[in-house]
Amino acid sequence: MTDTAIAVRGIHKSFADVHVLQGVDFDVARGTVFALLGSNGAGKTTLIRILSTLSKMDAGAARVHDLDVATEPARVRDAISLTGQFAAVDEILTGRENLVLVARLRHLADPGGIADDLLARFSLTEAGGRKASTYSGGMRRRLDIAMSLIGDPPVIFLDEPTTGLDPQARLEVWRSVRALAAGGTTVLLTTQYLDEAEQLADRIAILHSGRIIQNGTLDELKKLLPPAKVEYVEKQPSLEDVFLALVGEEPS
Repeated sequence: MTDTAIAVRGIHKSFADVHVLQGVDFDVARGTVFALLGSNGAGKTTLIRILSTLSKMDAGAARVHDLDVATEPARVRDAISLTGQFAAVDEILTGRENLVLVARLRHLADPGGIADDLLARFSLTEAGGRKASTYSGGMRRRLDIAMSLIGDPPVIFLDEPTTGLDPQARLEVWRSVRALAAGGTTVLLTTQYLDEAEQLADRIAILHSGRIIQNGTLDELKKLLPPAKVEYVEKQPSLEDVFLALVGEEPS
């Protein structure tokens, strides 16, 4: 097995006359957090749908966990988990019941034990007996991520995991993502939040107009802009400075 968890080569995808992806290339190392950063409409969700076998590419190739996305979709689905932009929890069930249900659907032994372990891992034990409809946005998102980990998938896709969350809830989700990577899970997350990519990612790829226009660590991206000096104090460029310069927009 290679050290590359996700390999994307020349992916193209169009809808009618709209070219959403125009030759996307990148690699994601195992056990790392890779952030796909881009504005709304950049093609992030389309790419995630292709990598998770929910949509077909028009051209190109992709491998996930050493499996070909186009020719081995069933095996790819067994190796991944996908958490979309909105938490997919059943609000009628309790948090624990949601987890037990998914474990049973996956035909796993001891679904109750699996549920209890995940509730503890995501600091939801005290809320486990409450209906999910009573959860805050951050708790609901953490439960959603916990559900996606049932079966221990080696690769997880998080599509804009903190959309619509308040600052405290975002921090809770960030802690969960860091814990995933620390446990050896490969995480590919999409985001339009610059601070989220800055806080979580080992590597960041900027997707703009259907293409990866830059890919690197945070330090590598910051070096793309010369430091500004004000009164003899060197100011390092922020990720926001780098992003706006690369996509050709002026700071607000």
